[in-house]
Amino acid sequence: MLLMPASPNTHAIAVMLLTVFALWLFRKDDIPLETSSLVVLVILAMGFALFPFEQNGIHLEAGELFSGFGHEAMIAVCGLMIAGQGLIRTGALEPIGRQLAKLWRISPLLSLLITLIIAAILSAFVNNTPIVVLLLPILISVSIRTKTNSSGLLMPMGMATLVGGMSTSIGTSTNLLVIAVAADITGNRMGMFDFMYPASIAAGIGILYLWLIAPKLLPKRDAGLSDIKPRLFAAQIDILEGSIAEGKSLHDLIELTDGAMKVHGIKRGPDRNLMTMPDIIIKAGDRLRVRDTPENLKEFEKVLESTLFSKGAPVDEDNPLQEKEQQLAEIVIIRGSPLVNTTLGQINFAKRYEVMTVALHRAGSAMDTKRKGLGGVVLQVGDVLLVQGTNEQITNLKQGGEVLVLDATTDLPHTKKAPLALIIMAGIVTIAALGIMPIGISALSGVVVMLLTGCMKWKDAALGLSIPVVMIIAVSLALGLALERTGGAMYLGEMYVYATAGMKPIFILSGLMLLLAIMTNVISNNAAAVIGTPIAIAVANSLHVDVEPFILAVLFGANMSYATPMAYKTNLLVMNAGGYKFSDFMRIGIPLILIMWVSFTIILASIYDLTPSQ
Repeated sequence: MLLMPASPNTHAIAVMLLTVFALWLFRKDDIPLETSSLVVLVILAMGFALFPFEQNGIHLEAGELFSGFGHEAMIAVCGLMIAGQGLIRTGALEPIGRQLAKLWRISPLLSLLITLIIAAILSAFVNNTPIVVLLLPILISVSIRTKTNSSGLLMPMGMATLVGGMSTSIGTSTNLLVIAVAADITGNRMGMFDFMYPASIAAGIGILYLWLIAPKLLPKRDAGLSDIKPRLFAAQIDILEGSIAEGKSLHDLIELTDGAMKVHGIKRGPDRNLMTMPDIIIKAGDRLRVRDTPENLKEFEKVLESTLFSKGAPVDEDNPLQEKEQQLAEIVIIRGSPLVNTTLGQINFAKRYEVMTVALHRAGSAMDTKRKGLGGVVLQVGDVLLVQGTNEQITNLKQGGEVLVLDATTDLPHTKKAPLALIIMAGIVTIAALGIMPIGISALSGVVVMLLTGCMKWKDAALGLSIPVVMIIAVSLALGLALERTGGAMYLGEMYVYATAGMKPIFILSGLMLLLAIMTNVISNNAAAVIGTPIAIAVANSLHVDVEPFILAVLFGANMSYATPMAYKTNLLVMNAGGYKFSDFMRIGIPLILIMWVSFTIILASIYDLTPSQ
């Protein structure tokens, strides 16, 4: 009969409680993930600094908890994120996108399958964010050209990158972390392709589901802001003699419009342009240069008792407002963009990018806000902005690489450095796969070569780094270390074995994988992976079975971020670009989790001998 595990020590109990608090804190949408991570890390470090731990010859210094910032897994993740930014900046993947776009004209159904396969394969070697950034505009363009709804295309593509990402050690940051933490504990390190066989079989089954079944389960959704068309028009308001505007300051006129009117210039006489100072007195005959929607412009004309002009003639039915050179485009705020966690007003968006913002779309629907209030909205990853500008301005915005432009009329960025960036990325993977250098050193070497050869600049490298990812990795490694050293992981593992007493090891492994799959959809997948790895190893040791399949159970389970949009950053990009609802992810993601879970359970049971050793 299996005995109840002995009670853990005080430090282990404190770390476990802090871990529960951390998992709750990571789910708070109103607190940035990087802030939550720093709070937990500081609490953990202060605890061990004030109450040092040493028991049975094992000790843990507070300073060791910061080792995650210099951990090989952290270096590898950062290096690969920056290298991936080099691929985006040079447009190295653009030829693949062009070929896919051509293929869609021949056979849409076959093209969808090929797109899913290519997305999965690329994601095994490159962070899936640039893959999604590459394919989103192509699929939206295809849906517009073929007059089909994009709902059945975008989410399956996003899921395919997640399915393919679990095939190699560098496919996701989660994989790198699980392997690194397991190597720290067991002393054995998995190779880049050691688990590709089980992952590829399960991925094949998942892709078939995403190809044949998932599109039929998804309802039709209006992608992005395609149903919102409040174009902005440049015009001028002529101040008439005797009007309410004559003799008043510019500040007073803006107040008359409740602050809605934005004056971009004042013309007095044939060739005199005045600065738009709030205290300047407006005279009869002055012309105010403004830019807004037709409805607002006509309202300004009425309130100021003046005349609205465009192209030298009064605006009426015979001379309507026209902006032939202007076009609308939807842009998505991506991870690493300088727009994240800031406002349009703070970064002076209109001046910086030379486009005007018309509307904002978040979490599957347009935000209920007046345009004058958009400048104060704090932007988040996945937000979609409807902007207006010339074709040249939109193209420059796309080629800047700071946002994702969902507009089929602009060319994908492609530079002469693209082939070189692709060769460098291939070199990073090959050198690590052959064991010539660890992936962390290989990735950093590739980044240096990209910088020296001009594939990207330091500004691009900075954009590639994600502070939330860095912080969640650091705090996850710290919590994992504390759980392992204090015996908390062993206690949780023994409790799990006790709770599942009498079950076969394969079912215990399967239950652990399902538990991680649930956790990764409500908290950070990296946190779930790092915390789950020492527990899985403790479970395997308690059962006296091989630890490798249990490590893989954590790795595969923590990668099943399919059921919620916040489970993975690319889910948010896909959600807002496709206009999906939260329920759409559950409708598609939960069956995919079950398919992958059952598949991995069967595959791992057939590969590994889980008979307990004597």
